[in-house]
Amino acid sequence: MENKIHLSLIVPAYNEEKRLPNTLGEIDNYLSGQDYDYEIIVVSDGSKDRTVEVVNDLSSKIKNLKIIDIKGNYGKGYSTRLGLLEGCGKYRVFTDADNSTPIKEIEKMWGPFKEGFDIVIGSRDVKGAVLDPPQPLFRRILGDVFRVLAQIICGTWGILDTQCGFKGFTEEVVENVFPKCKINRFAFDPEILVIAKRMGYKTKEVPIHWKNDLESKVKFKSVLKMFRDLFKIRWNLITKKYKI
Repeated sequence: MENKIHLSLIVPAYNEEKRLPNTLGEIDNYLSGQDYDYEIIVVSDGSKDRTVEVVNDLSSKIKNLKIIDIKGNYGKGYSTRLGLLEGCGKYRVFTDADNSTPIKEIEKMWGPFKEGFDIVIGSRDVKGAVLDPPQPLFRRILGDVFRVLAQIICGTWGILDTQCGFKGFTEEVVENVFPKCKINRFAFDPEILVIAKRMGYKTKEVPIHWKNDLESKVKFKSVLKMFRDLFKIRWNLITKKYKI
């Protein structure tokens, strides 16, 4: 299908009835003032609260706002992948429902895309990034350990921040890489990046302004599962399950 819009913005959400009105309002206020066309797709990953109803109510006020209502809870990776594949933009970006990365940071992506990069990811670890406030010490340590293990186990060398929830892709990357992905929960980012790398796509990190969310849904138990999923990714690479 021929793309007719510039940007598809994907917002994966699980029980986000309280935060989505503000997040979507800020997104709409910013994008409505730009000179490119866009769509906003919220993907509810089996939410048990009023997430779906809230988005439906907002759709009468917010231009091109859509909701994908997944009846089961399959994980952030699954819902993000579904939303990106359902989008029809030339560029497809996903951002977190907690609005940790202000939508205006998306402007930092257009330059690298024009330079020929296929994936542009927001980074909290490259020079120029601003963390306000910084993450707690234990979260920073876990992040550093995860980054090193992802590099060693999966091969994400050269990427300092695989986990920031603000990433952009060309239409080609989404259609060629994402159908191969198998990790459904929080460790889906390294999988995307390593598959794309092995397929020859180029990734660029850009510094972002990032607000630490004290109500983050990434708990310690989830972190342990993320470490486990790194080994799943490695096994999938070894056994050629990605069919690269």
